[in-house]
Amino acid sequence: MGERTSHPHGTFSWVDLATTDPEGAKAFYGRLFGWEGEDMPAGEGMIYTMFRLGGRYVSAVSGQQEHERAAGIPPHWSSYVTVDDVDATAARVPELGGTLLAGPFDVFDSGRMAVLQDPTGAVLSLWQAGNHIGAQLVNDPGSLTMNSLATPDPERAREFYEALLGWTFEMDPEYSQIKVGDRLNAGMRTETSMPPHWLAFFTVKDADAAAATVREGGGRVLVEPEAIPAGRFAVFADPAGAAFAVFEGEVDD
Repeated sequence: MGERTSHPHGTFSWVDLATTDPEGAKAFYGRLFGWEGEDMPAGEGMIYTMFRLGGRYVSAVSGQQEHERAAGIPPHWSSYVTVDDVDATAARVPELGGTLLAGPFDVFDSGRMAVLQDPTGAVLSLWQAGNHIGAQLVNDPGSLTMNSLATPDPERAREFYEALLGWTFEMDPEYSQIKVGDRLNAGMRTETSMPPHWLAFFTVKDADAAAATVREGGGRVLVEPEAIPAGRFAVFADPAGAAFAVFEGEVDD
């Protein structure tokens, strides 16, 4: 099983959903992945629902903040990368050509985070663990397995993330692999028809069955299940419009 008690520096470790319909999201993802929600207070009038799978934390959902909705930002999944020192890492973002959207701040006693936009436009969060390491289960069905960057400038993205996070890249015109040490951490593809973004992938046993469940739950299938060398994948949107992907195939432990 992909149980975790910590995440190495540079590793994708957490995802959470900001949505206009948290209750609907709980029902939708519960049906799709078997997640169980645990509501936690997160400030005045705010609830952060932690999703568990088999008793282990795998992701979370919260109501989308008003300033995002006013700016026309749709419901979305956010991806987090664990770092040893969020302040030191965040300080390098402007030096390397990125933009610091939110400087380092404490999240109660759970940890410390920052939000950046890379030089090509994709948004990513940094996480320094306190009491919350991030996902306690990865790669198993119903949990996070990887993230994929869609960007118009893969070379510029590579330069930025290599310098900031120490990632190594196996560049390929079709789909590049991003590694931490010898382990696959993420992927990257060239994309010019939509804004740059990180896309979260969750493991499933059967991509076709997942697509059917998405449709039954009021979501949309954006990319039908498709074969790739490592297995099969599909891209969905939940009923509120947040995009995510699933992967059927062999994964790391």
